[in-house]
Amino acid sequence: MTVENLLQPHLGFGLGLRSEHYLDLIKGDHPLDWLEILSENYMIAGGKPLYYLDKICERYPVVMHGVSLSIGSVDPLNQNYLNDLKKLAQRVKPKWISDHLCWTGIEGVNLHDLMPLPYTEEALHHLTERISKVQDFLGRRILLENVSSYLTYQHSTISEWEFLAAVAKQADCLILLDINNIQVSAHNHGFDPLTYLTAMPVERIQQIHLAGHLNKGEYSIDTHDHEIIESVWNLYAESVRRFGAVSTMIERDEDIPPLDTLLNELRKAREVCDRTLAESKQNLIYA
Repeated sequence: MTVENLLQPHLGFGLGLRSEHYLDLIKGDHPLDWLEILSENYMIAGGKPLYYLDKICERYPVVMHGVSLSIGSVDPLNQNYLNDLKKLAQRVKPKWISDHLCWTGIEGVNLHDLMPLPYTEEALHHLTERISKVQDFLGRRILLENVSSYLTYQHSTISEWEFLAAVAKQADCLILLDINNIQVSAHNHGFDPLTYLTAMPVERIQQIHLAGHLNKGEYSIDTHDHEIIESVWNLYAESVRRFGAVSTMIERDEDIPPLDTLLNELRKAREVCDRTLAESKQNLIYA
């Protein structure tokens, strides 16, 4: 299967939809190409969130991003959740649907956190089966995102980047590559983030997340409540060199600033991408 067959068209540069920006987004024009919605916020019967979502979907392309699929759990897949997810997709008509390569609970108890997995052949087989079932039910490939982590499992036999690449290939799904999460985990576990990028299958990188985090010196915390720091911008530039222009968005989950503040940060993402692509083209000319 070719890259063109695997990936959806490039959307440009977007933001995560937050309720603080509803009114701004349904008025006027903004230098914004698309929006990512948090699926669980709209898996409801009615109310203002769905009213604004419908209005916003009339103006912008939308993708869906979830936090509760728990694809790595040993619990059975939550069919009620999948039914609601599919119903929302029928309403929104998203360009794609994503969630996280993690588990979020056990025995029906939601931990409300994105827990990392042990990177083993057994876990790989388990995930492949579950991803296939979800994709068959939704009738489309899904994207899975790498999570930030603060611990490792003694049972892991391969690296996180090898595991993610293997999951994408064996389950025939796509990847939402979170550049910030790579930087956080690299700091916490002492690996080279470029090694992670190099291991990623170019033909399966559908989307990129950028966000801010808190560097505490000995460790970093993925907070999504800060501006993007320079090391993440630099790693994003490296991702553009490897993958080219990928649909990119900025996440902000806490301490939400005015829309214009995020649009200014998004402008920098465009500039980093455009500059890196121009430099790569120039290097090819003189190679």
